[in-house]
Amino acid sequence: MTVADAYANPTLQRSWWARTAPLLCKANTLFHKAADLLTPVADFLARYWVAAAFFGSGLTKTVSGSFTLFGHSFGYPLSLLPTETTFTLFEYEYHVPLLPSALAAYLGTATELLLPVFLFLGLGTRYAALVLFVFNIVAVLSYPDLNDAGLAQHQVWGLLLLITLCHGPGKLSMDHLIDRLIRR
Repeated sequence: MTVADAYANPTLQRSWWARTAPLLCKANTLFHKAADLLTPVADFLARYWVAAAFFGSGLTKTVSGSFTLFGHSFGYPLSLLPTETTFTLFEYEYHVPLLPSALAAYLGTATELLLPVFLFLGLGTRYAALVLFVFNIVAVLSYPDLNDAGLAQHQVWGLLLLITLCHGPGKLSMDHLIDRLIRR
């Protein structure tokens, strides 16, 4: 093939890279668009994961029961009141610094039941993430018998809370909805 043939037929002179690069750029653009679409879902799943862990822990510390109104008995699954077992745990197992054990039991139970709801809904998300992040650190420091698996879980929760704190709640949140309504 001569130089004249190469100029006459431009497809012969294009290298493999010159033909492949535009396809790779299109694939990269498509990948980034897909990731941008999935980011709100990932933000929500991170919030949900941590909220479920803390809320579940809070449920184990509460009293459930029922009340009677107009002759009908109504059950409620939880209250913010810790069980006697919870008070005992805070007195003998958990060594929360600077707080009396009864106050720590009330505050810990309320924190684990209320803030995960805000985190899940994405309402006041960064504040809820900050308080739960500190709460998570206090939980690790207060329970010296925490095993390696438990420590690893707390590290994952701490990382997810830190990401939520720094990144924000994402588009699938009440904070985002409120922000959009205010900016109109």
